[in-house]
Amino acid sequence: MKEYLKLSTDKSFGSVSVRFYVTHEKPLAIGKKMQELNEQAIMSGHNWEAVLNYYLDTHHPDISGGMGSDADNKSFVALYKLNPVNEKKAEKLAQIIEDLIENETLLYEIVKNNADEIDWE
Repeated sequence: MKEYLKLSTDKSFGSVSVRFYVTHEKPLAIGKKMQELNEQAIMSGHNWEAVLNYYLDTHHPDISGGMGSDADNKSFVALYKLNPVNEKKAEKLAQIIEDLIENETLLYEIVKNNADEIDWE
């Protein structure tokens, strides 16, 4: 798993989470390019959440089902209730985020072509 992602299981809280550090070097550079393409795309954790929610709802609705989230200026966290199905969802979500960051062209296309469908902060 890339250094900008962390997958965690917390049995005491009964949760599994994926933390995406949006201020890490690579996501930060991608976020700056996204903002060049669309001025609304100021890529804090909140706007990464908006883009990811759009992408998941469009391409992976099975992953967004049952997902809670929390975001701030430095990160986006996806939260699931701890169970075997949700552990697989969290693993898949981490892979989806990694694939988007490592192949960022799709993110640029989303911002250029679907900005009106994204719930920007």
